[in-house]
Amino acid sequence: MTGAAPPSPVTARTIHKSFRRETDEIVKALEGVSFEARQGTLTALVGPDGAGKTTLLRLIAGLMVATSGELEVLGIDVAADPQTIQNRIGYMPQKFGLYEDLSVQQNLDLYADLHGITGEQRREIYPRLMEMTDLGRFTERLAGKLSGGMKQKLGLACTLVRAPELLLLDEPTVGVDPLSRRELWEIVTKLVHEDGLTVVVSTSYLDEAELCDHAVVMHLGKVLAQGKPDEITAKAKDNVFIVTPEKGMTARSLQARLFRQEGVADAVPEAGKVRVVKKPDHRGEIRIDDRPVKLEPTAARFEDGFMVLFSAVASKSQSSEVTLDRSKPGNGDEISVEVNDLVRTFGDFTAVNHVSFQVRRGEIYGLLGPNGAGKSTTFRMLCGLMPATSGTLRVAGADLRTSRAEARQKLGYVAQKFSLYGDLSVDENLDFFASAYGLRGAKKRERIAWSKDQFELGELATLPSGQLPGGFKQRLAMAAALLHEPDILFLDEATSGADPLARREFWGRITALSEQGVTVIVTTHFMEEAEYCDRIIILDAGRNLAEGTPAEIRAHAEPKNGEEPNMEDAFIAIVEESRKETRKAA
Repeated sequence: MTGAAPPSPVTARTIHKSFRRETDEIVKALEGVSFEARQGTLTALVGPDGAGKTTLLRLIAGLMVATSGELEVLGIDVAADPQTIQNRIGYMPQKFGLYEDLSVQQNLDLYADLHGITGEQRREIYPRLMEMTDLGRFTERLAGKLSGGMKQKLGLACTLVRAPELLLLDEPTVGVDPLSRRELWEIVTKLVHEDGLTVVVSTSYLDEAELCDHAVVMHLGKVLAQGKPDEITAKAKDNVFIVTPEKGMTARSLQARLFRQEGVADAVPEAGKVRVVKKPDHRGEIRIDDRPVKLEPTAARFEDGFMVLFSAVASKSQSSEVTLDRSKPGNGDEISVEVNDLVRTFGDFTAVNHVSFQVRRGEIYGLLGPNGAGKSTTFRMLCGLMPATSGTLRVAGADLRTSRAEARQKLGYVAQKFSLYGDLSVDENLDFFASAYGLRGAKKRERIAWSKDQFELGELATLPSGQLPGGFKQRLAMAAALLHEPDILFLDEATSGADPLARREFWGRITALSEQGVTVIVTTHFMEEAEYCDRIIILDAGRNLAEGTPAEIRAHAEPKNGEEPNMEDAFIAIVEESRKETRKAA
């Protein structure tokens, strides 16, 4: 006779959590959430910003109390005894509290001291943590000098220093490059499969959910579906297709048009073609210009199932196009950005090491690389925010070494984090940025009206921008960046945290801008977004490792399991090969 199965480390039943804003408005963060995280399994809370993932993790960690419902962690009622739970679990929030002026070793020692870890216990656990995270070579380095991926590994090591019974990870890979992301997930899956640790992780990366035992798909505080990843994938079964662009049409142009069609749940560029997910209840043809589109069936994946669920509850924008008042399509030869032998040093550290490239008018150019590769430094120099140590840099016809202010008048910039004024309304933000760009009188009113119309912001004009829903913050940031009709638009991780529908709509607008002659330079950690680019450069350690079209970049990776390599496979292959050669030469 077998004994009863041990209780699940996390059991949530119909959890509700509400917050009261300063205006006395009640905000429902969680509505009737139920799920279990079983012993020795990896559970993913999947969904975009605002889904309720962080709130749910903080409830499990005993850092706040549910408004109603039942929540047991390690067999204990969280509301009754949160301290006991906090003593037995590990919780790594999105902004983990590393001390940047302390070394790797000092950070570990500090967390060990806080948790009362004895010297004998440290001698046992430290070597394993160093091996697991590959931080053993960097114990004397200040935490502030680590790359983003290494900081996340150190945060994880500090969380694991007391061998928790349950590990909670809140978006551990946000802002982390693909190589570091893969290394972090190798650590997490090893903890689950080899050590039997129970892990609950929140993520907005849909490919990460496929690595989990159980996925809980969330949106606006509700559970849309849950089950094994294969069960979510099955929601799109027999509804996923590949469409090949006609001669003369780019994959991104075809994607933008397909995404707007009735009956389409998702459309994304993939290896020079477009992956299309039909809504299961759509029985008609998919048509463009009143002609049926030829659909080649392909196997579904988790993201396809997610998008079927998500598209059923989230509304698409009426239009993802942008029509400029001043359209200037490129002629294919005009150089918009010219970088030659660019160097930037900080003391004896070389952040950008003799990098050269050109971007033509109307091109979408991707600037990619691991954390610490030098791409942010290059980006800042291109925007005129930082001078180069040596080399030449021409942007929109101006030499940035001598005419930085002139060049900046022709640039638009959308930052990774929402960088507008949260306390100001949509109208007030647009008014402020229009004035900052030198717009006055009738021209200013005309441009603000244009931006509100193009980005469907009219009904939200008086709302404080910090309270804008979902992708509307991103729309406002884009509207502000385009008020002065810039020649070049810089996008710095601009889709980070946005929901998948908002990201697709965002790229539809970027495609429309490109077709009207705006040059776009983008950084992103979503490798599938590199497929929207005309050309890509991959940097590491300040050097140019590879440059070319998406197809030329993908050719650097070998097919695996009979499937063509994707952009992430190629990115990792290029970076790893370069680092291997560097180690050989050392």
